[in-house]
Amino acid sequence: MALEPTLERSAYLSADSFAREKERIFYCEWMCVGREEEIPNPGDYLLLDVVGESLLVVRSKDNRLHAHYNVCRHRGSQLVLGVDPKPSATDLRAGPSGGFTSGIRCPYHAWTYGLTGELRTAPFLEDGDGFCKEEFSLFGIGVETWGGFVFVHLGGSGDTPVRTLAEQLGGAPQRVHRYPLAELRIARRLVYQVAANWKVILENYNECYHCGPVHPELCKVVPAFKQKGGMDLDWDRGVPHREGAWTFTMSGTTHRRPFAGLNEDELIRHKGELIYPNFMCSLSAEHAAAFTVWPQGPGQTTVICDFLFHPDEMAEPGFDPMDAVEFWDITNRQDWVICESVQRGMASRVFTHGFYAPMENLSLDIRRYIRDRLDG
Repeated sequence: MALEPTLERSAYLSADSFAREKERIFYCEWMCVGREEEIPNPGDYLLLDVVGESLLVVRSKDNRLHAHYNVCRHRGSQLVLGVDPKPSATDLRAGPSGGFTSGIRCPYHAWTYGLTGELRTAPFLEDGDGFCKEEFSLFGIGVETWGGFVFVHLGGSGDTPVRTLAEQLGGAPQRVHRYPLAELRIARRLVYQVAANWKVILENYNECYHCGPVHPELCKVVPAFKQKGGMDLDWDRGVPHREGAWTFTMSGTTHRRPFAGLNEDELIRHKGELIYPNFMCSLSAEHAAAFTVWPQGPGQTTVICDFLFHPDEMAEPGFDPMDAVEFWDITNRQDWVICESVQRGMASRVFTHGFYAPMENLSLDIRRYIRDRLDG
């Protein structure tokens, strides 16, 4: 079987390519930006920097989520100051960026908006004489949820049809419908700064040809990763653990109980989903590792990894997620080291493009995904 070429070198290194991706992908697709539990109460908000755009996701008084550009309609001031919406170091931050009390008040001239985005007051201005409050609502953003995850849509580029979130998720909800994702809660968060293109990270997630050389600890739990580079794995059914193991920890076991309602395979196998452009979710029988990928430029990406557990387990005396967290942290850091090596190697003058081996067929998806959205 012939090797398939990857995307060309410039797709991973060029500022022009990244600028096109911003316009044709990140501004035109649903992006996962967090969990509903991070904004549990009316008035709570998340301040987000999504590929250079400052956004607010707010919970309104009727308990619904709304999203707005962080831009006042009067003179363009940011409504909420600050540019560090997510932690920049390893940390747990499963909560809101802040809270609004009576409304969203611009710090410049005190124009004040409701949580749903409508202009409520503009000092010394009344309707009439060319001014109408209804024409000055905040610039809105699409917001939807699935499995407790929050997705935003920045509105497209004008000539690109907007897919629904359900269309973008494809078959993922059905494949993982027995996992109680919406019920889970964040027990720990790790944040990584990775000196690699976002596509390198997603391609790496989507194959296990590298697992034997890169992840010795992981392969002790899942020996099948070393067999033919994972070529014969049934990804939809889930990857098998070694005999006696059933979750992603150093021992392959834990004292935590499996999620209720899983089938026989899911009790002893591991599943994973990649939802372009920025969401990866790996599912064990009693926890989930959810990754959101935040592109910062052609050679820099922030990756946030949330560890999700059932609240009943988290309420148990002595609950400690660190057996899973430490195992994943080792695996993640191994991935980031090799992804950064790929990024540096692609910068060589001799590199034009790489190749996909047959066992990396799933990584071919990103080539099709990018070419479809960037017109070839």
